[in-house]
Amino acid sequence: MPALRQAAVAGLFYPAEPIALRRLVTQELDAADTPPAPAPKLLIVPHAGYAYSGPVAAKAYALLRPDGGARPDIERVVLLGPAHRLAVRGFAAPTVQAFVTPLGTVPLDTAALAELELLPQIVRSDEPHALEHSLEVQLPFLQTLLGDGFVLVPLLVGGATAEAVAQVLDVLWGDASTLIVISSDLSHYLPYALAQNVDHATAGRILAFDSGLSSHEACGAAAINGALLAARRHGLSPRLLDLRNSGDTAGDTARVVGYGAFAFT
Repeated sequence: MPALRQAAVAGLFYPAEPIALRRLVTQELDAADTPPAPAPKLLIVPHAGYAYSGPVAAKAYALLRPDGGARPDIERVVLLGPAHRLAVRGFAAPTVQAFVTPLGTVPLDTAALAELELLPQIVRSDEPHALEHSLEVQLPFLQTLLGDGFVLVPLLVGGATAEAVAQVLDVLWGDASTLIVISSDLSHYLPYALAQNVDHATAGRILAFDSGLSSHEACGAAAINGALLAARRHGLSPRLLDLRNSGDTAGDTARVVGYGAFAFT
């Protein structure tokens, strides 16, 4: 088995050149006017190309900036997202030791991944991760903000119930040094006005801890549904940070993809 999962969408979804990539991420974080708030335990962020969803994702990631010293030291990031390339039954957990981006290598929490093997919904497989973008596009933001001081638990979620996802998150919940990130876009390829209506309704359901979202409302619905169950059980409070679509950022308005940024504290 390979020891490293190499970047698959560098140069496509984000710049492949390290200086240009770090500059772009920093610019997007600087442009985010997210007001100061308590440090989040859980974020929901989009995963399209940075030209499309980067400004929305930055609204959430800006909460991790150490301005004012309020952010706790984050030592582990639990990252869940949908599998677009290959069908996944339950969860796909990689066997590699680290994920690579142009900004460097992110080591995996191999002990936590081994512990998850005790759960029936976990399958150890690198193949679904090899070309998947939903997790990879989050890493440059995390690397820029957290440096090399964190380990990663990357999980692709396929056919899994909300309860099965919540069970995994409960195992990995940890303390303030563990951050949970759910990677998901919202509606896909609707006309602009219809997408706005659908995404506003979806955002309302997320804020109400409605764990019955469908894949038509969010491609990462399975992960979101389970995260909402876990967040409610752990007493978190949600906040909508941004809600836009590709027609607002870098695309036309005939067929758009929706993006939302949410923080749970």
